[in-house]
Amino acid sequence: MTADELDKLERERLRAERSYNETLTSLDQAVVAAMDSGAPAEALRQFGSALMVFMQQITAFVETKDRQLMALLQRRVDGVASSLEELTELRVQVGVLQRTMRSGGAPAAPREPDRIEPSGGHAIAPQHDVGDVTYLGFEDQFRGSDAEIRERLRPYVALFAGRTDVLDIGCGRGELLAELAAAGIAARGVDANPAMAAVARARGLDATAADALGFVRSLPDESLGGLVATQVIEHLEPSYLLGLIHAAAAKLQPGAPIVLETINPACWLAFFSSYIRDLTHVRPIHPDTLQYLLRASGFSGVAIRYSAPVPEAVKMKTVDLPAEILDAGDAPTRAVAGLAHAVNTNATILNNLMFTHLDYAAIGYRS
Repeated sequence: MTADELDKLERERLRAERSYNETLTSLDQAVVAAMDSGAPAEALRQFGSALMVFMQQITAFVETKDRQLMALLQRRVDGVASSLEELTELRVQVGVLQRTMRSGGAPAAPREPDRIEPSGGHAIAPQHDVGDVTYLGFEDQFRGSDAEIRERLRPYVALFAGRTDVLDIGCGRGELLAELAAAGIAARGVDANPAMAAVARARGLDATAADALGFVRSLPDESLGGLVATQVIEHLEPSYLLGLIHAAAAKLQPGAPIVLETINPACWLAFFSSYIRDLTHVRPIHPDTLQYLLRASGFSGVAIRYSAPVPEAVKMKTVDLPAEILDAGDAPTRAVAGLAHAVNTNATILNNLMFTHLDYAAIGYRS
């Protein structure tokens, strides 16, 4: 609501207020005249006419007051919304600044394109990365708090029970490493983002800033007790991902588990929110595709485990009809029941496409 629009409403209110006061005066005069008049019928007619005009004017006066109050309220709401937007912008800037100060330097400029040679010998297309600290701030804001991520990743810990030298690829801030350490499982991490690795090391965790594929290839064959990568493979070019899976098959001990968690693109909500929001994502990977890639690379017992179910409040709702309608025999009621059935069927179809699970993991074992 602009200032000119508010001024116009104020002028309308003042005009209505003047008319209201004038008709109120006329009504008072009509009441006095009726009381003093020797002709009751004529006095009553004049009073009724004055009362009708007064009611019309008071309605217009109240309406103009309502419009003005609503306009003022909307302006206050717009002002609060603008302030909240400014606070959101400030929070982002402060978050990046805090991460910058902790890393001991200025925000890193975007790195120049790199060319990485995967196992097939074909160079991956150049990739541009956002600044390390900037992306760390992005993770802080959108992925979730440390406690939330630890809770989300905790179910994977049991898969590595009794194992040693577990490697967490793309370890990030170290949430899963911390959970593995708490369970007494020896693990280390590697992350291509130096700022991420630095945060993990600051927590007392073993984290190295390095290229994941090069790091895995440098390890002795059959030396790893397990390998896990959560929310990582969607950042990789297909050739690089294949090279990493092949390298993992060579470096894992027989029977050692591999866990690859990623966003579930088969869930439309996950794809159109979590996936496309992150500009460092390269390609979504369908669950069937990832399961096939692990099997084709020699892993056995490969299963898909879904996680992060979409809340029921977000899903499409079905129609519950009472039994008397469902059992009714007349044509109109049967038509209503058939319509409800169609609505429920379509809601189920859309829920299965759009609102299932936000994430999934392909879990296999080195043969």
